[in-house]
Amino acid sequence: MAWSGELLECNGEADHVHLLLSLPPTVALSDFVNALKTGTSRWLRAEFAEDVKRHYWMPVLWSRSYYVLSVGGAPLSVLKAYIENQGAES
Repeated sequence: MAWSGELLECNGEADHVHLLLSLPPTVALSDFVNALKTGTSRWLRAEFAEDVKRHYWMPVLWSRSYYVLSVGGAPLSVLKAYIENQGAES
């Protein structure tokens, strides 16, 4: 990862994703999210061009919104379990 961070867990649903990341404190989260959305949008549009065109015709793929939560003292196992269980039926 060019941002000197680490993806620890990833999961999501049809309309959003959950990422558990470890990033150095020097990384501006807004810059990181912008770069992540830009890069993944370009990749998805190139890799799955026909599928994307068929279902999505807007000039942008991701919304501009995002939510960031700092979890300082929470155990990683609890955070990973939360993300793993996203979308699972209760």
